[in-house]
Amino acid sequence: MSRRCLVGAIALLLASQVTVAGAAGEPRRPHDLLIFAAASLQTALDELAPAIERATSVRVRVSYAASSALARQIESGAPAGLFISADLDWMNYLADRHLIKSDTRVNLLGNTLVLIAPASTAATLAIAPGFALARALGAGRLAIADPAAVPAGKYARAALASLGVWDGVATKLAPGENVRAALLFVSRGEAPLGIVYRSDAIADRGVAIVGTFPATSHPPIVYPAAVTTSGGAEAARVLAFLQTAAAKAVFARQGFIVD
Repeated sequence: MSRRCLVGAIALLLASQVTVAGAAGEPRRPHDLLIFAAASLQTALDELAPAIERATSVRVRVSYAASSALARQIESGAPAGLFISADLDWMNYLADRHLIKSDTRVNLLGNTLVLIAPASTAATLAIAPGFALARALGAGRLAIADPAAVPAGKYARAALASLGVWDGVATKLAPGENVRAALLFVSRGEAPLGIVYRSDAIADRGVAIVGTFPATSHPPIVYPAAVTTSGGAEAARVLAFLQTAAAKAVFARQGFIVD
């Protein structure tokens, strides 16, 4: 090898060593994790995101939608590492297809179903068997999440059927693709009444809670969470953090039910 080639090779070697040392000396960057979460969790998880990164060194990105839509996306191969559903059915849907790590599954939260109206109105309506919901709607429509698939809509339909008023309003619905869409219908004054979770009503100053549906009028509202089969240690760390006292305090303040 000529002297010129030897000098060049040594220079390249030294440069590569400097580059590696510089990379090793940089602060460790957080890992990324994609979470699929029910739309009703948006306000709480957005608030918790900085605390999650500090505690776990995981930078989270959250996709919010109806649990039904998210479960089907995971089934189609979406790379979510953690799934938080607003009901048991859609978590069971993924479990039956072996798309979650069953040993990581936990029931994370609960919620309450409420009737809301625009904050600018003075709507009053006592929720009881046979209550005059259709009359209160007048020519307007009842905003709910899609009762055919979306958890909040399914809970709403069950509650109204239990109270004997579903048939009177079934043709007067304004169904939304998720519970936050139903919330916006009411907040914007596009619907005189709506049914959402208590956490949603707390998150939007544009609505007021008219009444709370009895817990016995619908199946228990449960938010199961689990690491998906494509998730790893980062997803497990984030799920563990969401069960800490610090995270539960945020969820409780946002209107969720915690243990």
